[in-house]
This record gives sequence, C-alpha cells and structure tokens, in this order.
Amino acid sequence: MIELEGLTKRFGEKVAVDELTFTVRPGIVTGFLGPNGAGKSTTMRMMLGLDHPTAGEVRIDGEHYDRLKDPLTAIGALLDAKAMHGGRSAYNHLLCLAQSNGIPAPRVDEVLDTVGLTAVAGKKAKGFSLGMGQRLGIAGALLGDPRILMFDEPVNGLDPEGIHWIRHLMKSLAAQGRTVFVSSHLMSEMALTADHLVVIGQGRLLADTSMADFIRENSRSYVRLRTPQRERLLDVLHANGVTVVETAGGVLEVDGHPSERLGELASEHRIVLHELSPQQASLEEAFMQLTAASVEYHAHTGPADGLSGGPVADPGPPRPGWGESWQPRDGKGV
Repeated sequence: MIELEGLTKRFGEKVAVDELTFTVRPGIVTGFLGPNGAGKSTTMRMMLGLDHPTAGEVRIDGEHYDRLKDPLTAIGALLDAKAMHGGRSAYNHLLCLAQSNGIPAPRVDEVLDTVGLTAVAGKKAKGFSLGMGQRLGIAGALLGDPRILMFDEPVNGLDPEGIHWIRHLMKSLAAQGRTVFVSSHLMSEMALTADHLVVIGQGRLLADTSMADFIRENSRSYVRLRTPQRERLLDVLHANGVTVVETAGGVLEVDGHPSERLGELASEHRIVLHELSPQQASLEEAFMQLTAASVEYHAHTGPADGLSGGPVADPGPPRPGWGESWQPRDGKGV
C-alpha cells in the first residue's frame, strides 16, 4: 500500500505538487492521470525518494522509502526505460540490480523470461529499441518480486502483442493481492486496465474514485432511441414524464431513465423500436471534462492547421523545466 499525506513539492515559486492526499490500495490496478505538467512524474519520484517533498510524506507499507531494508523487494518501479547503463548487457544490468539488493542471481533469468528478453539477454542495452528497453525496465521492476509495483507510461514503444501482455501482467499482479500503480496518457489502454483512478491537475487532487464512478460523475449518460413511429413514441414518453431531446436524423435521446424502462413503455404501446441503446462517455471524454480547467498548454488550429504561418500553440509565458518529461531536482536543475 502507498499512502500520501499532504504531499507538497515546490521548485522556487512553482508549486508542482499541492497537498496531495490519497492511498493506493492492494488488489486493484490504480491509474494515475493528469494533463501534461500536472505533477505526476514529480509525485512518483517523491514516492521513491528521488525527490524530497517540501511538505507532507509518503509511506510504503507504513515506512518511508529510505527506511526500507531491501527496497526492490518492497516496491519495484519503471519511471524511465532509458535509466540504464547502455554498455551493459540486459543480463548484467539486471544482475547488478540483483546483487545490490541481495536478490539471488537465478531470479535474473526468471524475469528475463517473463518479459520475453531471454533471446537477447547477452546484448547491450544501448542497441535496444524503445519497446525492448521498456521490457527490460519492467524486468527490473519485477526483479525483487515486490509487493508494490509502479509503472510510468509502461506501454511506450510496445507493439500490440506487448501492450496486450503488459495489460494482463498488471491485472495478474493485482489479482495476486499486490499494489499496482500506473500512469499513462493512453486513455483507451487505461480504460481497459485500471479499476480505480487518481486524477490530478496543476498538482492538486481532482478525483480519487472507481473507474465506473469517474466516468458516470464526469460525463453525460443517456439512452438513444430510433423508431418509425416517432410521434407516437414522443407522446407516450411525454405522458410518462420522460423528457426527450430530439436530434438530427429522427434520433431521440433520453436522460435519467434506464433503457429497460423505455423499452417496456414502447412494448406496452406496441411501438416498434429500431434502436434502443444506452450511451456512456469514454474515459477520455470524462477525463477532458474534469481536467479542462487544469490544462496548462493549449494547442490551437488555424487555417491549414497553422501551416499558413498562424499560431499553432499557446504555451503561455516561458517556463523552462516544468514539463512532465523533465524536472529540476530540488530546484538545482540538471
């Protein structure tokens, strides 16, 4: 379990993380979402003791990270697939991690097999593709057979088979009772993987809820109906207190009433329905609805998508160093 309490990080006058309090629980996959610059990477670095909080604290199974005796057996993480010595082979990279954490050497072969890199175990990491680097990073996270796993953009560079594999790996780890915390910008993949969501914007907590509740609370759900007896259906619905929105193509939309009840009303009055379909927003639509006011960088389209010389983006005043992909370390830069 990961517990954050009042976690805050400032870089000079910039508040990157603002009093975050939430708990990542075992047995489920928890997704970590937020627009670019929301503070996700900084939050995950503080969880691992790579950045020190200005205020608040993080506990890993009740302990601060720097007090863990064998950290890789408690929490495994993939934050940057390129964080490895390119001159070492995949095997030797993992062996160094194993030896420094008291992990038996045979475990290296096990995780290489798990991530599908056995055939290239002797090759230097600098020759790996992005997807192979991701697999090696995941192998490092799994090396200590930890109770907690953290992944930042784990599907970057993976082919469809690899994406399918990591999705099921995370679900399998959660089903074993482990804590799985994953950050990703791929909403379609997150919708298939996560059971619970933590959403932040401008460093502040926006949501801490189940996937189903998040979508329901941040989007419109309605029932779509089509019928050749449109006027008759309208009369029946109005007589039963059902408010209807009439849209193009003769389609009717109804909010606040289950599709079962609407179908029963049509059947009772012998009205033929060509369509009766509940409509639910996607995770992406719900996310954009919730975070609209928290987006720091807005792109704009102009004539010919900005190719005519018009503006293509409005990043606001220059703020070097505050993107999600690069963060100064305790205000000292790199």
